[in-house]
Amino acid sequence: MTVDLFIPCFIDQIYPQTAFNVIKLLKKAGVEAEYNPEQTCCGQPAYNSGYWDETKSLARKFIGDFQGDRLIVSPSASCTGFIKNYYSDLFKPEDLEYEAHLHLKNRLVELTDFLVNKINFTDFGASFPHKVCYHDACTALREYGIRREPRLLLSKVDGLELIEMEDTETCCGFGGTFSAKFKSISSAMTEQKVEKALNTGAEFIISTEASCLMNIEGYVNKHKLPIKPIHIADILAHGWE
Repeated sequence: MTVDLFIPCFIDQIYPQTAFNVIKLLKKAGVEAEYNPEQTCCGQPAYNSGYWDETKSLARKFIGDFQGDRLIVSPSASCTGFIKNYYSDLFKPEDLEYEAHLHLKNRLVELTDFLVNKINFTDFGASFPHKVCYHDACTALREYGIRREPRLLLSKVDGLELIEMEDTETCCGFGGTFSAKFKSISSAMTEQKVEKALNTGAEFIISTEASCLMNIEGYVNKHKLPIKPIHIADILAHGWE
């Protein structure tokens, strides 16, 4: 099986090793990943800031970069959820891009959803002997609709102890441009999220969303706290070659 790989901006620019780990996971699952180096941002930051014309240009490019019939796998439910749910707002039904988006949205799938529900590959033989908690990112939970899938995959990791934190479904305070426009509110929300995570005694906080992890990591590093944010792909790729 061959899929197209969509790597979001935050992973491409800040956590490139996570992208390589996604390829490692797919390979072990018997899936070949094709990566188009021309791909760029899906347009979500521009859309959330009200720049719909700029978003439309990025959407056209994204649709053009991912033509064909293969599934498109991405390690981000935030970006996939945005593309699935909001690209149709950018184009009129009579536009060629509108029909192209309808075709594309049915091919686009988040990594954990793909592994669990598309190919039923849940055990990578990973080992991670640590206590962890899991952060349900807003967009992953509400825009895309995953909750069970990441936890199922984590349950197969040898030595990993998942401890659910209180209010795991509460926002971490990132919210894309929200964290820049409402810095004080965002920081307070991040503080609450990290406190909930620390209360579990976990050494790591896991999510499917690099953007949330980046936000949490900034707070953790600033305050020198004993917990480390990490993407689920990095966990599943740990402890085996």
